[in-house]
Amino acid sequence: MRRAARFQRKKYGRLAGRTAGAVAKRALDVSVALALLIALAPLFAIVALLIKATDGGPVLFWQTRVGRWGREFRFPKFRSMVPNAERLLTAILDQNHHQSGVTFKLKRDPRVTWIGRLIRRASIDELPQLWCVLTGRMTLVGPRPAVVREVAQYTPTERRRLAATPGLTCIWQVSGRGDIPFGRQVEMDIEYIQKQSLLLDLKLLVLTVPAVLFGRGAY
Repeated sequence: MRRAARFQRKKYGRLAGRTAGAVAKRALDVSVALALLIALAPLFAIVALLIKATDGGPVLFWQTRVGRWGREFRFPKFRSMVPNAERLLTAILDQNHHQSGVTFKLKRDPRVTWIGRLIRRASIDELPQLWCVLTGRMTLVGPRPAVVREVAQYTPTERRRLAATPGLTCIWQVSGRGDIPFGRQVEMDIEYIQKQSLLLDLKLLVLTVPAVLFGRGAY
């Protein structure tokens, strides 16, 4: 009986700990996302005007991304490429910087506009995703959400990165971003999922600031 009671206490203690952690993480997401959306509204307006003035195309680029457990959702970014960028992708696939993985990265992608290069360098193009954080489809810290065509090529090991809600920043985002090979990105995402805590999230959020300022791996 005592052994069973100890087991039950440990079991419900772990459940309570996970629940409290999830509540704290959600509270952090909502408070930070809401504050940033309000504070950065003037910047959003300026960026939107510059994108529109560049080629008259849409301000936002919407794409289907894959979230936790493979659930798909609509994902917005400030448009940093020419309007027909998706159709032009096949012509430059052989120039992929990530030859050993399923992701596509190209340091001097010809599809990127002049304003696109600026906002990518400072990660401003990612800021509309704060809305996804506010609505719960994303979180501040977690594996970056992948595009559908990439997930279709995942191995069982790579699919483990889908076990967490996708985030704005993560371990590899503060460690070199696009310069990190895809295989290493997966390892870092799995490491985060195994060790995730509110303290780790706060640490990664702090490290995101210099990563954005210096722009290493942003292209």
